[in-house]
Amino acid sequence: MGERLLRWFGECHGLRWVALRYFNAAGADPEGELGEVHEPETHLVPLVIGAALGSRPPVRIFGTDYPTPDGTAIRDYIHVVDLAQAHVRALEYLWEGGASDVFNLGTGTGHSVRQVIGTVERVGGREVPFVEAPRCSGDPPELVADPAKAGRVLSWQARWDLEGIVKTAWRWHSRPGLD
Repeated sequence: MGERLLRWFGECHGLRWVALRYFNAAGADPEGELGEVHEPETHLVPLVIGAALGSRPPVRIFGTDYPTPDGTAIRDYIHVVDLAQAHVRALEYLWEGGASDVFNLGTGTGHSVRQVIGTVERVGGREVPFVEAPRCSGDPPELVADPAKAGRVLSWQARWDLEGIVKTAWRWHSRPGLD
C-alpha cells in the first residue's frame, strides 16, 4: 500500500521516490557503538544470541517440517551497514535524475533457522538452547531476496555475509551492562 501511495503522490505532485524492500535486517555497527535492543524482540539473530548468552529463554524454532534441507524456514539476512549503504545509493540515484522505482534489498542467499543457530554457536563459542514448536500459520518455507535490480540500477550489492552479521551482533549483545 505504501508503494501505491508513493506512486500516486508522485504522479500527482511530481515527486520522484525510491522504495527499498528490506529482507531480514540484522547485525550491528562494526565498531560496536550502535546495535539493536527493543522489547518485544521478534528478530531471530538477537533472540538466538540472547539465548546463547542466557539473557533470553531458549529460542523457539517454529516448524521443523518445511521442505528445506534441514526442515526449518529459510530467510535472507542483510546487515544494517549494507542497508545504510543502499539508502545512500538510492539518494544518489534520485539526485542523478533516476526514475521512481522499487528495489529488493537482501543478499540473495538464504539461511535456515538451524544455520543461524549454528553460526551463533560458532561465533560465540556457546551452545544455543532451543525448543521446537509448530509452524506459524501461513509462513512460507523460503523467502530470499532477488537483489539483481538494485545491483543493476543502483550499483549496490550486499557485502556482509551471515557470519559477519552474527559477529557484529554478538559483539553488541555481549557488551557488559547491555541487559
